[in-house]
Amino acid sequence: MLFWILAILVAAVLGVLAYAWVKPDDFETRRTATIAAPPEKIYPLISDLHAFNSWNPFVQNDPGNKGTYSGPNAGKGAAYDFAGGKSGSGRFVITDVKPPAKLEMELIMLKPFKGDNKVEFTLVPKGGATDVTWKMSGKSSFMPKLMGVFMNMDEMVGGQFAKGLANLKALAEK
Repeated sequence: MLFWILAILVAAVLGVLAYAWVKPDDFETRRTATIAAPPEKIYPLISDLHAFNSWNPFVQNDPGNKGTYSGPNAGKGAAYDFAGGKSGSGRFVITDVKPPAKLEMELIMLKPFKGDNKVEFTLVPKGGATDVTWKMSGKSSFMPKLMGVFMNMDEMVGGQFAKGLANLKALAEK
């Protein structure tokens, strides 16, 4: 009897590991919000990292976060190195700007898992408002794929994006 219980447990663990192994190697998460402000008012709240971190939920929700800015305050080359209990540690740097329509960042995660992700903000005018999309894409190593067997990573990260866009909306619409 004990042999069969162990055999079933081993088979279940191997099944979960195999399922994680065949999950896609790439991921993408995106959320969009409509903000009642022109792109010219919203863009500086993203391209200036000090302003960005005033509404960024990954910084706001981590009271233990410690960060260091480097490079210019805004635009290409602006960078922020961070370390926190909830947010992990890493660095993001603005890599490309097309004011007031698009901004790209590289997010290099060191903890809890190493990763090199592309973050992109697009701002599309829509009448008197702007559709702002926050997107992140990259490669998934085995551990995040394994976590994805038990948790919906798109909902977790996407939920933070939605919260951040709501914070940005409140700030931009003042």
